[in-house]
Amino acid sequence: MAQQQAQLQNEAARTYSFLAEMYQDSYFPNNLVDKGKAILVALCFDIEQQQPKDLEELYALTHAATEEFNDLQEEFWEANSEIETAARDCIAVDFDFVAKAYGFEADMEELTATRDW
Repeated sequence: MAQQQAQLQNEAARTYSFLAEMYQDSYFPNNLVDKGKAILVALCFDIEQQQPKDLEELYALTHAATEEFNDLQEEFWEANSEIETAARDCIAVDFDFVAKAYGFEADMEELTATRDW
């Protein structure tokens, strides 16, 4: 995972501590937080490869990543955890970070508008 992140072109994204608050809270299993981090790193790669030209194109990418978090929710439940308020805030802040790191001033709510958590 860290090796993948190290391959990002964007320096801010390459050195960012994704989901740091979730890693610090034992309520969230690290192996599942790792999967969330992988979704965010993959989003960065998608942005670097597809180079969205506007917010609409960016939102298409962030909504797809949000759907992956939706799928991950069930694994959190199975581990007696969930994507709850603290996790939602942490994830949303990281989506916002990604948008800004790639030069977008996006609406934080719209970045994860397809969430069901």
